[in-house]
Amino acid sequence: MPDSGRLEGTGNRYEPYRLLDQAGAVVTPVALWFSELQAAGKPEATLRSYGNDLLRWFRFLWAFGVVWERATRVEARDFVRWMQVADKPVRMHWRHRAKEAAGETVALPEPRVIPAPGSPNPVTGKPAPGLKYAASTRAHCETVLRTFYDFHCEEGTGPLLNPFPLDRSRRGGRAHAHHNPMEAFSHERQGRYRPRVPNRIPRRIPDALFDALFAALRYNRDRALLAAWVSTGARADELLTCRQEDADPGQQLIGVIRKGSREYQELPAAPDAFVWLRLYQQEAWERGVPRGPRLPLWWTLRRQWRPLTYHAARAMLLRVNALLGSNWSLHDVRHTAAYRMARAPKLPLTHVQWVPGHAHLSTTQIYLAAGLEEILHEVRAHHARQAERRLAPPAPPASGYNPASLDVLFRRPM
Repeated sequence: MPDSGRLEGTGNRYEPYRLLDQAGAVVTPVALWFSELQAAGKPEATLRSYGNDLLRWFRFLWAFGVVWERATRVEARDFVRWMQVADKPVRMHWRHRAKEAAGETVALPEPRVIPAPGSPNPVTGKPAPGLKYAASTRAHCETVLRTFYDFHCEEGTGPLLNPFPLDRSRRGGRAHAHHNPMEAFSHERQGRYRPRVPNRIPRRIPDALFDALFAALRYNRDRALLAAWVSTGARADELLTCRQEDADPGQQLIGVIRKGSREYQELPAAPDAFVWLRLYQQEAWERGVPRGPRLPLWWTLRRQWRPLTYHAARAMLLRVNALLGSNWSLHDVRHTAAYRMARAPKLPLTHVQWVPGHAHLSTTQIYLAAGLEEILHEVRAHHARQAERRLAPPAPPASGYNPASLDVLFRRPM
């Protein structure tokens, strides 16, 4: 697929992202939909995620010379089929992109040698990402494109029919009609081309492996970050955007801006997290890191001093993974925090729901189930007990029975 067009971040709070075509012009229908999403209160991260899906779709249309408002279900079906067989693009490093923009000849990076798709990591047991688009990525893209065309069909600025229709069995009637309030809501607005996404067990980091991960960190800043993530259960971005005044060691609270509601919420953290935070702050201030209550809490380790971003924190974890041979992610730390709190016998589940910021209690309930490591351990122990039971000699008969009568009963030789 030609790498035409791009999604550009503007830094403008009223237009944070815009989609540009091959000539660098703004794609107007996407800009109108982004304005609608902003009016509905969607955060900037949502616009960026939706913009990447739209960029993939528009590149497909541009490659075949199809205008977006004249796209039919034939193009939509072929696009979904293409995502099933196409490899994910190999991203060029930002330094190489700058050279390419300057007109210099740049060789594309060699494809990374990765394990076979679905093969488990020997340390974590997590399957390796494949070369193809995941089912969750394809499902997200289908939903975004169907909603995009729904908006323009209602406004009269798009095609008469949505190229991404609903499933045939879901088109007629009202969604959730005659719903039983005692049962959970089912997916009644499912798209026809939406793939089936398997239910996955959230991956937590076992205690022994978490200790190894923590010991492999080199700097107090990274230790403070990991300790704060695993004790507060906050998302990676939520904690990275904290200010210095948001950390309250006296009350053992760290304030974050929630991803969905954008509300300020103070989360309790473990005392160890504040110990590592104090060590990091003392070292940083001695080196000249800016100090002030309204300034960011997390900074880079080298000059020029810059606020720590998500990509920098992820690179820190990738270096540790390369050292340990693991493939943990930042979101696995959040799963670990939720597992630890949900399995605590004296912590109510409603309290656990409040800490990670789950909108529904059913989301928190998935952490009550045993993790994959526990399931494997218990099943292996079951097989060991069965083997010991087969090898054990039979128990002697209870006293009071005549041995001759038992021989006749079990047909033993006399």
